[in-house]
Amino acid sequence: MISKTSLKSLVMGTALALGLSSFAQADSASASIWDDVRKSGELRCGAAVIPPYVSLDPAKKEYGGFFSELCKEFAETVLNVKPVFVDTTWDNIVAGLQSNKWDLAMALNQTPTRALAVSFSEPVVDYEISFAYNAKNPKLEGAGNNLTDYDKEGITFVVISGTAMDKSLTAAVKHGTIMRLSGVDETRLAVMSRRGDVLVDTSDSNRLFGMKNKDWVTLVTPEPALSKQGISFGLSRNASYADIEVLNIFLREKKALGHVEALVNKASEEFLSLE
Repeated sequence: MISKTSLKSLVMGTALALGLSSFAQADSASASIWDDVRKSGELRCGAAVIPPYVSLDPAKKEYGGFFSELCKEFAETVLNVKPVFVDTTWDNIVAGLQSNKWDLAMALNQTPTRALAVSFSEPVVDYEISFAYNAKNPKLEGAGNNLTDYDKEGITFVVISGTAMDKSLTAAVKHGTIMRLSGVDETRLAVMSRRGDVLVDTSDSNRLFGMKNKDWVTLVTPEPALSKQGISFGLSRNASYADIEVLNIFLREKKALGHVEALVNKASEEFLSLE
């Protein structure tokens, strides 16, 4: 005959087991964002332009850049779905990920603030901020590589609004003016037309800008560095460790085989070939 104490322990144990089983089943049912992607047949990639990471051919309305290529390959070779690129801006790319407007956000800088809102893959490439300016700009004559050479009254920094560069620049600049514009083309035109003095962008993007305008662009990497971060794919905070690891394993192999480096070189060459 079972005692009251033993019976109570048995009931509690059974309830606990059933509860854990229900929890495991619920967790299993919602564990993988890739299951949802495969059911939909599409991998939605949030795309804000910043060559060579993400570029857009306005005539063909086709996305390029090495993050776009990796998004295509991950969709087609791993998930067996169609890649779909969703236009966005840097001001909205994180919010769109949070509201499920896309499954992956391309070319996101890893920052602690963003990590509070989204998850990250491991870095695809590393980056740091650089400056590009007109060598004939009299306001910058004799400028070196320290931020204090540029952070002066009358100097206007130009940056893409909402980017990691914007956040780093805002924290660092004390005396100069910051002009925030919506995209890559707008920021570059501002410096080319001399509405702004210093273009603040990733070192990779500014390097290509300098190569296309060798006759007048000066490139500077400030010391101490304004920022050094990894550039990754962004995922929903709901992404599990297993979800993120699927993407990370894909990226590790591509990097180890030299495929990412080849895509970077290809994207750079394609950008430089554009008129």
